[in-house]
Amino acid sequence: MESKENKDFTRGMVVVAHADDAEYGCSGTVAKLCNLGFEMVYVMCTDGSKGTNNRNISQKELAAIRHAEQVNAGKVLGLKEVVFLDYEDSMLEPTIALRRNITQEIRRHKPDILICQYPLRTLDGKWGIGHPDHLAAGEAALSATFPSARDHLTFPELLANGLEPHKVSEVWIMSHPVPNHWVDVTNHIETSVDAILQHTSQIEGSSREEVDKRMREGRKEKGIGKGMQYAEEFRLITMR
Repeated sequence: MESKENKDFTRGMVVVAHADDAEYGCSGTVAKLCNLGFEMVYVMCTDGSKGTNNRNISQKELAAIRHAEQVNAGKVLGLKEVVFLDYEDSMLEPTIALRRNITQEIRRHKPDILICQYPLRTLDGKWGIGHPDHLAAGEAALSATFPSARDHLTFPELLANGLEPHKVSEVWIMSHPVPNHWVDVTNHIETSVDAILQHTSQIEGSSREEVDKRMREGRKEKGIGKGMQYAEEFRLITMR
C-alpha cells in the first residue's frame, strides 16, 4: 500500500511511552508530515526516569534531562507541542487514568491521524521481548482513540471543561508484525537523524556517523520492494 499523505488531513498525534521512542519509530514520517504543513503533537506517557546506566544520577534529574531532549527533538522536527503525562518510567499500565489523559489530548488537539505503539508482546526475537511500557502506551492510546475520545458520555468531566468528542480518522501502529502502509522518508532521513541525536542521554556516546548508519540500515530494509530508498512502516487502520 502506498503512502496516503495526500488525503485531506492537517493534524496528527504520536502517543508513545518514552522520550526517543517516536524518534526511533516514526521520526522520518513526522518530519515529512510537518513539512507538508501538518500540526503534529507528541504525547509522552512516562517521565523517562529509568533509562540510564549512570549510577550517579537521580530519577528526577534524568527525567528533567529527557524532557529537555524531547523538546529539542520536537524543535528539529517542527512539532506543534510535546505533552508530558509523566507517569513513572517502567511502571506504566493501561489504566483508566492513562486512557483519560490521552483522551483529553485527543479531544484537545483533534488529530486526523494517530500514531502509536504496538500493544501486544511478540516473542520472535526481532524486538527482544518488548518493553511493558510500550505495550501499555499502545493499548491505552487505542482505547482512548476508540471509543473514549468519540463518546461524550465517557469522561463527562472533559466535556464539562469544553473538550468536545473527536473521531480520529486513521490509526497508524508502529512495529506491527503485519504492516500495510509504508511512508517514503528518503528526503527526511537527515532530519530524523538530527532529532535522534538530541537524545544524548540515550545514544551512549554514539557518533553521528554511527547513528546515521543504524537509521539508514533499518529504513532501507523497510523500503525494499516498495520503490523507496528509505521507508517507515505501519499497520494503518481506518476508523469507520
